[in-house]
Amino acid sequence: MIELKNVEKYFKKPVRGKGVWGMFKSLFSRKYTVVKAVDGVSFTVHDGESVGYIGANGAGKSTTIKMMSGILTPTGGEILIDGKHPYKSKERNAVLKTIGVVFGQKTQLWYDLPLTETYELLRYIYDVPDDEYKKRLNELIELLDMKSFMDAPVRTLSLGQRMRADLAAAMLHNPKTLFLDEPTIGLDVLVKRNLVDAIKKLKTEYNTTLILTTHAMSDIELLCERVIILDAGKVLFDGSLEQVKHMFGDTRDVKVTCKNPVDGESVKQHFGEAVIKYAAEDGGHSVTFTIDGTKLTTGELLNYMFANCEVADVKISETGIEQVVEKIYEKDREKSGDGNGEGDAQE
Repeated sequence: MIELKNVEKYFKKPVRGKGVWGMFKSLFSRKYTVVKAVDGVSFTVHDGESVGYIGANGAGKSTTIKMMSGILTPTGGEILIDGKHPYKSKERNAVLKTIGVVFGQKTQLWYDLPLTETYELLRYIYDVPDDEYKKRLNELIELLDMKSFMDAPVRTLSLGQRMRADLAAAMLHNPKTLFLDEPTIGLDVLVKRNLVDAIKKLKTEYNTTLILTTHAMSDIELLCERVIILDAGKVLFDGSLEQVKHMFGDTRDVKVTCKNPVDGESVKQHFGEAVIKYAAEDGGHSVTFTIDGTKLTTGELLNYMFANCEVADVKISETGIEQVVEKIYEKDREKSGDGNGEGDAQE
């Protein structure tokens, strides 16, 4: 279990004047700005859960991951991984043996060493028994399709190869919890899909607890059952994917093509506010209805259309999580006046 209790992380940025004189004065100045990267975050993640930890750039996602993995110490609050504090020296090693971390923009692999030697070093660091290490490494090589570059130095690997190698390194000691911080950033479509499929298989096979930060909402939909949305260091939402869709706009577009022209206005009047809008094409033979999924089901609309029109084709598209999150960011920025999350200058 992972527990965060009112966690805060503040950074101090010195206030510097312009030019050489301003820089010189700042050497003797105690003025600074306080940046609230994480501001009172609390949540619990149970064993085996898959959580998408998402937010706009600068929301505090990576800072939270670094605190949960013991890289940073919270300014306030408490973090517990299986009852232990990952940032306290006496408990840190015990926690690190149970977690794996992948940072999409920074590798944990040794730059000049071949992967085989890198993994041997990690085996000693995590004290993995030899027979278990060989079995697990072979499984990871096959699953992540790494055989062709196992003897290559890390510096010669492509981005896609390096990300697969980083994931294997994080999973080598069979961690209970896996933190993934934008693991698919910069990857092409095919490599990204293969990597996501591999993560899904590993998570299912070993019942690994997964916390994923990413801007690719398709990854969230494929890997996570729960979403925590962060903005300006604070939790905006914590719930299932279905809940976030229902709470922030469960709309669907239903395009109906008929042999005879469709009277879109009469359909809208029949269902009232449940039909948000409609748009006609091809002389009224094709009409796209945008409906409120909480008030009208797709089936109810189609039953009505089949009863009243000669339907030739139907196309249905639901609002994706990406569009929903975009709406949430917009609403929150309107409320906050697009603030930058920084505190006042202090002396």
